[in-house]
Amino acid sequence: MIDIIVGYIDRSSPITIAVLGLLSFYLFLTVWIYVYRYLTLARWLSKEKDSMEQMHMGATSVTHGSILKSCLKRSPAINAKALEICEYAATKEATKGLTLLSMIASTSPFIGLFGTVISILEAFAGLGTQKSATLSVVAPAISEALVATAAGIFVAIFAYSFHLLLKRKAYDLTTVIAMQADMLLAQKRDA
Repeated sequence: MIDIIVGYIDRSSPITIAVLGLLSFYLFLTVWIYVYRYLTLARWLSKEKDSMEQMHMGATSVTHGSILKSCLKRSPAINAKALEICEYAATKEATKGLTLLSMIASTSPFIGLFGTVISILEAFAGLGTQKSATLSVVAPAISEALVATAAGIFVAIFAYSFHLLLKRKAYDLTTVIAMQADMLLAQKRDA
């Protein structure tokens, strides 16, 4: 397996190697963002659910783990506008990293395609110097060129999937925060 990879790298142009290097970096970044943000959002969501559960049990305020508590420290008056601003701040924090995942998902196939086009151009230039170009000569060169496109699509699949998973987790989180805000306003009206 390592011999195949080393052989491929030896036959590849610097542009193809750069494309595959960039796609490898994109894949690393995609996985890192997903793991970090998923764990962060899961921990945050757990705190917000605990706070909401306490409110259902009769608490008159959110717990210290809730973002609403820290946000309302800056604006002690509980009103609809202050809670709305807190919800916007939470949404902004919860969706960090989604834009980068979206950019990686949309650009990696094009980067892979660029590497493929360069490799095919080099393959045809090399074949042009030979007297006969049979299928047995052309097929390996074209199949090696398609590796970059496959790598780009592979990265895009993960980036897009992780983007959607994190987007859903952020939605769940902001929904719980909005429910807590509504409960605070309802308690204020009833008091």
